[in-house]
Amino acid sequence: MIEKIILFEQVDLAVFYGVNNCNIQLLKTLFPKLRIAARGSVMKVIGEEQDAESFERIIRQLESYCVEFNVLNEEAIVSIVKGSQPVEIRLDNLIIHGVGGKSICSRTLNQKKLVEEFEKNDMVFALGPAGSGKTYVAIALAVRALKNKEVKKIILSRPAVEAGEKLGFLPGDMKEKIDPYLQPLYDALQDMLPALKLKEYLETNVIQIAPLAFMRGRTLSEAVIILDEAQNTTTQQIKMFLTRLGMGAKMIITGDITQIDLPPVQKSGMIQALQILRGVKGIGKVEFDKSDIVRHKLVQRIVEAYEKEDERRKAEKVTNE
Repeated sequence: MIEKIILFEQVDLAVFYGVNNCNIQLLKTLFPKLRIAARGSVMKVIGEEQDAESFERIIRQLESYCVEFNVLNEEAIVSIVKGSQPVEIRLDNLIIHGVGGKSICSRTLNQKKLVEEFEKNDMVFALGPAGSGKTYVAIALAVRALKNKEVKKIILSRPAVEAGEKLGFLPGDMKEKIDPYLQPLYDALQDMLPALKLKEYLETNVIQIAPLAFMRGRTLSEAVIILDEAQNTTTQQIKMFLTRLGMGAKMIITGDITQIDLPPVQKSGMIQALQILRGVKGIGKVEFDKSDIVRHKLVQRIVEAYEKEDERRKAEKVTNE
């Protein structure tokens, strides 16, 4: 008889153990010759050496499956124990499996292009209208890189620029004032990482979400760094952000030049950066359009209506001049 200790580091334990430890109970049923106890990130197994080693191999396969697909159910456990891999639909455009095994894929040609540009370049600009999936795909790519151990952390940032309401008039402390600006980033992460794993990553700073002002003075290495709503940066802000890039890091800058909330006299730093950096090796660019919108079908119609109104106003201005 031997005692074997199995440690878990990457897997989300709530998903791996199952509701009320139902997965552990199933494993005990499937391995009646072993005494199995699990607590926290440690699993203890007592039994004959050959049985214990066989069990550890199965557990590591289950762990890998759970890390990749963010789900572990009875069917998957039984299939792996019997020596056959569970049947999964693997899509060509798959980026990662989200919470509950949800497939997060590039759904349009430009989303697929963003994936390709990210793989080829250390810095990518993704421009396009609301709902085109540029930020969502960017965060999925960051989570994939983290899960594959290509980077050690994810850093997500946004400029805290008001769209009609001043920060100073919002209730609460600074964190409570800033969090509404960062909520879309939390929403995307909640689709891709189980709640407990996301909480752990946030508490240990493996994932950092902060307003742009917090980036000053830092060198960001071995990370995927995403700047969202970059159209609302000033020239100084985006230059400061772009020069944070450290060794082993990648950046994705997303923005929509039709939704600039800066004062009219202030030119968007992102627009200037695109002009200045045109042709620089190692920087990619993807331009999304209304055909990439993957939200409710009305969103695309709304964007089209506003585009027509902008064109009408421009034509009217030319006529008056």
